[in-house]
Amino acid sequence: MKYIVLICCLQFSFSLKGNSLDTIPTPFTLKINMASEAKKWRDFHSYDGKFRILIPGDVIEKVDSIETAIGTLAYHTFFHQTKESNADNVLYMLSYVDYPSGTIHSDSTDFLKDFFTETMDAAVKSVKGELVYGNDWKYKEYPGKVWRIDYLDGKALVKTKAFMVGKRYYTLQIIAKKEHSINFSSDKFLDSFLLIE
Repeated sequence: MKYIVLICCLQFSFSLKGNSLDTIPTPFTLKINMASEAKKWRDFHSYDGKFRILIPGDVIEKVDSIETAIGTLAYHTFFHQTKESNADNVLYMLSYVDYPSGTIHSDSTDFLKDFFTETMDAAVKSVKGELVYGNDWKYKEYPGKVWRIDYLDGKALVKTKAFMVGKRYYTLQIIAKKEHSINFSSDKFLDSFLLIE
């Protein structure tokens, strides 16, 4: 189980690199102009990843090879990092990894319960944060979990939706400043995932 959780922690480490969230200004009130926000969104497709999602800008794709006890795994990450200081979210990210046959699968319900809990707990530790909530969730009939972690002394947060489709593990995440903890863009991104079957 530890090798699986390691991969999930890597997504947090990756998502924090290059961000200056440790210099977040004090909270302020922000008025969101929905018209200008709507113009930026695009429908992004990954046929290899078997998904499509709405994202507010250009997407960078990165593939890392990760050595584990079950072999080398290709960890695919797609992300958009916002450059605007008053944006709803700092980072939008979708990741997936395919596990070898016989290791983990969406029909392994008892195992997945522990897998998601350990993944969530490891994510909290990796950012030295505090778990705000963690709930079981499903994408269609596929098992998953949603959670929110506050970190950087409560100045930032990460919201995650994670789920298994067969032997593929998907993770959708946003990172935001605390003053933007509830925003239209987070929901739009996290709820827009569509599996291409």
